[in-house]
Amino acid sequence: CAPQNDSYLQSEDPDLPVCVEQTVLVWIPLGFIWLCAPWHLLSLCRRKKVTKHLSKLYICKQLVVSLLFLTAIAGLAVTLGEDYGPNSTSPQTGKNPGVFYANPVLYAVTWILLLLCQEGVRQRDGAVDSATLFIFWMLLVLCDIFPFQTLLREALKQGSVSDLPRFCLFYISFGLELLAFCLFAVADVPPDAKARVKKPEPLETTLKCGLHASKIVVVFSMMLKGYRRPLVQEDMWDLNDEDSTATINQHFQHIMQSELAAARIRYQKELKKKKAKDEAFPSSISNGLEKGVSQDVLMMEEKGKEDDKKVKKSKKNKEEENYPNSWLVSTVFKTFKGVLLESAFFKLLQDLLAFVSPQLLKLMISFTKDKSRHTWEGYLYAVLLFVVAVLQSIFLQQYFQRCFVLGMKVRTAITAAVYKKALVVSNDARKESTVGETVNLMSADAQRFNDVTNFIHLLWSCPLQIIISIVFLWMELGPSVLAGLAVMVLLAPINGLLATKARTIQVCKNMKFKDQSFMRGKMTSLNPDNVLTPEKAFTSISLFNILRFPLSMLPMLIAAMVQTTVSRKRLEKFLSGDDLNTDIIRHDPSFKSAVSVQNCSLAWEKGEEPLLKNLSLDINPGHLVAVVGSVGSGKSSLISALLGEMHCTKGFINIKGSLAYVPQQAWIQNATLKDNILFGSPNEEKRFQGVLDACALTPDLELLPGAELTEIGEKGINLSGGQKQRVSLARAAYSEADIYLLDDPLSAVDSHVGKHLFDKVIGPCGILKNKTRILVTHGVSFLPHVDEIIVLVNGVVSEIGSYNSLRASRGAFSEFLETYAKEQNNQSSSEPDGCQDTEDVELFPETEDTQPDSPLEDTVSATLKRENSIRRSQHSVEAKKGQRLIEKETMETGQVKFSIFLQYMRAMGWGYTALVFLIYFTQNIAFIGQNLWLSDWTNDAVEYLNKTYPDSKRDTRVGVFGALGIAQGIFVFLGTLLLANASVAASRVLHSRLLNNMLRVPMVFFDTTPIGRVVNRFAKDIFTIDEAIPQSLRSWILCLLGVLGTLFVICLATPFFAVVLLPLALIYYFVQRFYIATSRQLRRLDSVSRSPIYSHFGETVSGLSVIRAYNHQDRFLKHNEITIDENLKSVYPWIVSNRWLAIRLEFVGNLVVFFAALFAVISRDSLDSGLVGLSISYALNVTQTLNWLVRMTSELETNIVAVERVSEYSQIENEAKWIANTRPPRTWPEAGRIQFDNFKVRYRDGLDLVLHGITCEINSTEKIGIVGRTGAGKSSLTNCLFRIIEAAEGRILIDDIDISTIGLHDLRNNITIIPQDPVLFFGTLRMNLDPFDRVSDEDIWRVLELSHLKDFVSGLKDRLQHEVAEGGENLSVGQRQLLCLARALLRKSRILILDEATAAVDLETDNLIQNTIRKEFSHCTVLTIAHRLHSIMDSSRVMVLDAGKIVEFDSPSNLLIKNGHFFSMAKEAGITQDTSTYF
Repeated sequence: CAPQNDSYLQSEDPDLPVCVEQTVLVWIPLGFIWLCAPWHLLSLCRRKKVTKHLSKLYICKQLVVSLLFLTAIAGLAVTLGEDYGPNSTSPQTGKNPGVFYANPVLYAVTWILLLLCQEGVRQRDGAVDSATLFIFWMLLVLCDIFPFQTLLREALKQGSVSDLPRFCLFYISFGLELLAFCLFAVADVPPDAKARVKKPEPLETTLKCGLHASKIVVVFSMMLKGYRRPLVQEDMWDLNDEDSTATINQHFQHIMQSELAAARIRYQKELKKKKAKDEAFPSSISNGLEKGVSQDVLMMEEKGKEDDKKVKKSKKNKEEENYPNSWLVSTVFKTFKGVLLESAFFKLLQDLLAFVSPQLLKLMISFTKDKSRHTWEGYLYAVLLFVVAVLQSIFLQQYFQRCFVLGMKVRTAITAAVYKKALVVSNDARKESTVGETVNLMSADAQRFNDVTNFIHLLWSCPLQIIISIVFLWMELGPSVLAGLAVMVLLAPINGLLATKARTIQVCKNMKFKDQSFMRGKMTSLNPDNVLTPEKAFTSISLFNILRFPLSMLPMLIAAMVQTTVSRKRLEKFLSGDDLNTDIIRHDPSFKSAVSVQNCSLAWEKGEEPLLKNLSLDINPGHLVAVVGSVGSGKSSLISALLGEMHCTKGFINIKGSLAYVPQQAWIQNATLKDNILFGSPNEEKRFQGVLDACALTPDLELLPGAELTEIGEKGINLSGGQKQRVSLARAAYSEADIYLLDDPLSAVDSHVGKHLFDKVIGPCGILKNKTRILVTHGVSFLPHVDEIIVLVNGVVSEIGSYNSLRASRGAFSEFLETYAKEQNNQSSSEPDGCQDTEDVELFPETEDTQPDSPLEDTVSATLKRENSIRRSQHSVEAKKGQRLIEKETMETGQVKFSIFLQYMRAMGWGYTALVFLIYFTQNIAFIGQNLWLSDWTNDAVEYLNKTYPDSKRDTRVGVFGALGIAQGIFVFLGTLLLANASVAASRVLHSRLLNNMLRVPMVFFDTTPIGRVVNRFAKDIFTIDEAIPQSLRSWILCLLGVLGTLFVICLATPFFAVVLLPLALIYYFVQRFYIATSRQLRRLDSVSRSPIYSHFGETVSGLSVIRAYNHQDRFLKHNEITIDENLKSVYPWIVSNRWLAIRLEFVGNLVVFFAALFAVISRDSLDSGLVGLSISYALNVTQTLNWLVRMTSELETNIVAVERVSEYSQIENEAKWIANTRPPRTWPEAGRIQFDNFKVRYRDGLDLVLHGITCEINSTEKIGIVGRTGAGKSSLTNCLFRIIEAAEGRILIDDIDISTIGLHDLRNNITIIPQDPVLFFGTLRMNLDPFDRVSDEDIWRVLELSHLKDFVSGLKDRLQHEVAEGGENLSVGQRQLLCLARALLRKSRILILDEATAAVDLETDNLIQNTIRKEFSHCTVLTIAHRLHSIMDSSRVMVLDAGKIVEFDSPSNLLIKNGHFFSMAKEAGITQDTSTYF
């Protein structure tokens, strides 16, 4: 064996020594399986045996191994027979070597071991195959290839087989090994698992081992499905437990709690140090500073709004550090450290392998130069290049798989943590960020963490690659590498600056400069002794290509880290905010009273003046207690205090039993009516029907198309105000809680419906009669029926007692009652007995109501929400169709239309587009030219061998090379600059088009579209158009040109390559099309399944107090986890499909390298080494470029979906023109006269008419009351005045101008509405009253006085600059209503529409408002939609509508005489001819 070892490399056809083949190559696979065997045998040792199905595959595997065992025994028998049999040779000639005994024995033992291992795998729970067994067979086959060819070559050389028995046994066993290798590549899935996996199987099968064929099949099955037809959500795999939101969140929360606790301790220590410093500071100086600050603030306040913003900004900057920080990154690391370390290991292997290829290239070039070397060396290098490239691909994809899954998990953990925090956050912390800002934490900030985590390892990998590259370059070029290094170091700070300024510019401009600087540094250092050879040039170029990636990524990574730091701060501030203090409310069952408040002072925020002072209450079980008081006296705050939503400065509250809560503004979920009422409770049909009857919801169900299964839109958009309130009350009644907190639920319903609800639900005969009820109310008529009345004045309990005792005490309450005694008597006169039957009650007119926190909607149209959704659905043909109000989000399928690409290019500008392509093309030509020039230059080393290299020649070479390099830098810079400009222009065009269209779409659109979908277009899709598409487009252009250039150069060097180019291109094209179909659809599913996450979150935040009151936080958390999981189901397959693609594409790229090297070896006699070097160095780069090209093609197609989605919403049909050609006079309408001329209207074409030929005339300054039962068309009439619904026939004239001929702006600007539900925006009080800065402060104070808010606003710290929270949440509903009145007073319109504007205020304020309206709007035409008939009894005339027709239209007194519709309504409301004279 020894002599062979010395000489086998020198021969023409080398081979491994036989002794190595018989020993080392046998031990490698056998050693591997012996090491892994114990793990498999463990499952056999378990006592509990599982009887499992014996599959045909398992039997085949065991049969093949048994046959191999027989071959091993046969081999041993042959040896024994030769040595000891009857024909054995004499001892002198010698026996067979020991290896002939050892190997069959080793194999026989191994085969027995393998039979046991295979049984162990079968017994193991959940296992279908084993990666270790598969790897063993692969190693065995690979190692046996060497003896396979040795035996074959020897037999061919000698012309006969010397050792026939062993020859035959070897080839039989090799055939069986190959068969076993194929069998073990297939998973043995038991039938029960197959049944379980009818829905595509969990992802673990695909993620564990990329090598295993069975695993690849799973991914392939989805790819095939995606290629044949567009994928849908139902095709997605179920998630593994460890990948589900619940598991990730649980682990993350556990670590987050400990990290946050440590951060809080650090923060407290810092505060103490700061405090100690401040105390050590001289007091006189600090006083001076304080004075200075206060003076500055005063000056700034005087300066006005701009400076006011600056003050806020400086405050914000100060606040930024006021929270525990620097704990989120460590939490993420500790939660996911396993995956991080695994991926780091794979990245390290890939980085090290990357530097093997340039060394092999160097050997290859020296081989082609030296024609005397054996050909097999060239083939060996070609194969090694291929093997190294394949290993590199495998490691890289394993790294990417882990990183992307990690990024995904980080995003999931943060999203779930933000949601969980939102459920428990205190009111102080909640006020610091709006709903929109909190949604942003979930979407943008969590996504940023996802993106950074994907590439986090580049922080250490880039510097490592740069260092190794420089070391190798030093070895190649010596000190001349320092010239390039110096330029790189100088460019690094500029690079960093550009990275933060504009990430698009830095990528290539600096890269090209660095590349050129390296090369020029190398060239200029040439001297006669330092000749540029092909080895040096092309090895260096390969190293530069490796260096290019870390140099371009590092600045981008730094920029991303800077952005992530901002996100980190925001997330840390939110997640470390204070939780709601649950200790305020005690639940001690030993108390006798149901609700006990002991000397409590409560404030909304810490450190604020208490709003409720020295409160002491004891409410007995089963009592009905009313809370009364004027607007702003603290009634709703008392309810909030009992819910534990306020800060308790002293005293305590005890609640005995569970709570149910009905808020003043009903909170309705986007779910079915039934789900809204059940609210997570089990369904009991009898109880459910009882609640529906009691809450007067049964008649409504007849109007709704799907009855109780009708889907209710976001914020209850397709229910009227009263219906929403009744659903909210029904939810409470169904919950069967012990204590009911009812915050003025009867104000939004008509008086007689209110009476019905009181009788059947709340009152002494209602279904809640045995429960403890605390009712905030303005309805005087209910007070005689309650057990106790609490009177609140300015946050203090002024009186407590029964109705009669309070009347007798002659206090403030008694006076208040005296004033409204008549009204109270009138209302109570219609109550002959305590309980009334529901059958007598018909639903009364109710208008729509919007939740206040919808700042995206136009004020006027938002407040005119209507019953038209009900009406629309009522006429829908299919019940099922009507049942679903909000249809599934539409999603394009199949290939993205070419028109979408054209649309984006059009938005960029055709000139820009053409110029960018041309510039990049020219740059690529310069790049190829430069490399061809270099290849030619390296041949000078041969030409001038042992000669002096002429200076002029050197200068020409360096000059041309440098000029081409500078040209590239300039072209890339220009291209990037133009592309950046073009993409900014495109996103500006697309965004403004979308925004303009959204502001003009009909209101029907918002009825049927959740706001989450609209926000998703403005957030995620516009973000994609802004940032992702320009980068994808740029990379795509560069990659495409790069690939074409590479193929051109390889074909130029080795024309043979053109032969394999076509098959490779076909494979590549097929793989790409196959993949893109699936990838694109998965991306669309991701977008669509993301909207519900934000919608559900927004809904949760707006209904937080209700969720907390019912203690349903866990249920909502669970729902959020399910929603996120649905999204993850489309993201995980997307990640896996990317890996699927990358492995195949890199394999194609690796084949390009292999064939380039192979053809270079074949035609080495006709090639110069310069071209070989150029060809292979280009090929080495092509793998990455090919991969990027498909990735970018796919990403571009995926991202362009954003343009598709934005353009979908940009093309929704608009309302009428905003400003028409005919404009009314500037002073229009002067008189305010309204005429309806045979006016007919329907909601949509094909539906029935809602208004049937309305004809009437309303004179100037008339006060008209509009009444009618539900569905009579009152809301439709007001909608028509604002042209929210367009006429089907007829017309409306205002001051003789047909409103259909003028623009909507002119029309809506000149009519004012005071809505039933006040709409306020986030901003100052002044901005809410006068958004366009049209009036002076004096005018504003005057209207505040008229609307009885002057005292309240004067008492505020910032007065008119007081910040109104989102939706006006920091004002009581009554105060919001008065602000809307003030806003209407400022507009000074001639036509005013009142949509029951005083439902939420007490009777005293109501009276004052009515007086203000009579006085201040005396010159206006006023239309009042009435709920309480009392408010319209002083109208000039009353219009009674029924089924879309005017049935009566006369003065109230005349109508009462007629005994018609109005008379019957008045009678129901307790108004008679005698009492009407009071009004």
